[in-house]
Amino acid sequence: MSGSSRIVGTFAAKSVAAALLAAGFAGTAIAEEPRKGGTLVYGVIGDPPTIDCHAASSFATMHYVSPHYSLLVKLDPADTTRVVGDLAQSWTEAADKLTYTFKLKPGVKFHDGTPLTSADVKASWDRIRQPPQGVISVRSSVYRRIEAIDAPDPMTVVFRLKTASPAFLGIMGSPFNCIYSAARLAQDPNFPDKEIVGTGPFVFVERVRGAHWVGRRFDGYFDQPRPYLDGFRAVNTSAASVVSALQSGQIMAQFRTLAPSQRDQLKAALGDRIQFHSTAYSFMVLVAFNTRKAPYDDARVRRALSFAIDRWGGAQSLSKVSSLMFAGATQRPGSPWAATDEELAAYPGFSKNIAAAREEAKKLLREAGQENLSLRLVNRNITDPYTSAGVYLVDQWRQIGVKAEHVQLDVGQLMTSMRSGTFDVIIDFVGGEAMDDPSIELGRFVSADVSSYNPSGFIDRTVDQLYAKVDSSFDVAERKKLLRELEGRLLTEAYQVPFMWLNRTVGLHSNVRGFTISPSHFVNQDLATIWLAQ
Repeated sequence: MSGSSRIVGTFAAKSVAAALLAAGFAGTAIAEEPRKGGTLVYGVIGDPPTIDCHAASSFATMHYVSPHYSLLVKLDPADTTRVVGDLAQSWTEAADKLTYTFKLKPGVKFHDGTPLTSADVKASWDRIRQPPQGVISVRSSVYRRIEAIDAPDPMTVVFRLKTASPAFLGIMGSPFNCIYSAARLAQDPNFPDKEIVGTGPFVFVERVRGAHWVGRRFDGYFDQPRPYLDGFRAVNTSAASVVSALQSGQIMAQFRTLAPSQRDQLKAALGDRIQFHSTAYSFMVLVAFNTRKAPYDDARVRRALSFAIDRWGGAQSLSKVSSLMFAGATQRPGSPWAATDEELAAYPGFSKNIAAAREEAKKLLREAGQENLSLRLVNRNITDPYTSAGVYLVDQWRQIGVKAEHVQLDVGQLMTSMRSGTFDVIIDFVGGEAMDDPSIELGRFVSADVSSYNPSGFIDRTVDQLYAKVDSSFDVAERKKLLRELEGRLLTEAYQVPFMWLNRTVGLHSNVRGFTISPSHFVNQDLATIWLAQ
């Protein structure tokens, strides 16, 4: 097999593309020759909570450290169903899908001049899947199916699995799976949280906490002629100051996302001096019902509250004032696994006849003896998208006679309420996944004793069995059929229901070139392809 592999076939995301074109976004079709030189200055909201990729789960880590590291394989930012080699030159997959053999690119060096070998890949991946005492690896459970990793020669790495999964190769491409030096790990298993030594396009220069992070071009980078930049400077920026920093030229980019109001303000101020890239985001706002508490242990009540929500109308109105833009189920709109609009409209809670749906909701509440229901809706105290979502939901439920108190908490308080199970209904999110694949995105929709994160606390073995089938089938058509069945079950039981998917908008000064937007803000952050026009 060559140095690329597609997890699922290509697709046409007509509804998503139409929505983005209507919002005024279009790609650039003019090919230009990249030029070397210059320093990219970009903003990152917040300081990194850790600088160890394996322990990280926040963009506030990865937008600083990604330029310094390489992966064994990575996801193509233009098509996150496609896996391409990074340190891997090629790989083969055994017929039983239980063994993957990777051949490494020759001549790769760490920033300290030492050569990269299969020992470094093995040590890094052993640390990811089985972290030693005192080492944090937040995704270790994702890689439990790995039985062993062998390094039979300096340029070959072999992964042996206990069970096969169609998503395994894509999961390996997660941007968090940075490759570290085996020799340095042997000296100190926690060295990645103390110093930066990778094989990526940029060498670490300095970090001033709360201020900035600097990197310079690694002339020994294995993927020449990249990188094109002389270096980068990542500036710690507050959410409130992003627009003013872009407008004044203090920063040239911010790679997370912009709200519609921020985009409009920048467009009005900078005109053709700024460009915008947009796509359906890999983030979805979710409504979770506490199934351990009456009356939310009654499926009729949960369904009624879901039926009352006009998701289609909300997508039109909320997209004008927030990042909320797309109606969708458990899979990102526009992905090859997403339900079509016709399939969505047939799901419980997604009817386009909202008047009829609300009459059914009222009937369900009467049957459950909850026609005078009052509830406490717990939410984050963050304007976009959470406040917008909460205000909308309160109004939707008002229209079926439900009184909802909207309580906004800081993240710490919200997580305490969630873990203690003291809430009625909570607004949460799903997403940030690097790859569109149901094995990954459905992980938090299985039973509470199976998932490491299930705020609703439900136990449903039918859901678990369907998930196991989705996770093990290599037939795309069969997998989609099982996925639709699983989504139907989840939306009928309504333990936790999708509300709306977000839109991602990245703003860059017009001289910044070589950026390809991805649905995930973790993908494509190594800056290797970025260059500055004169």
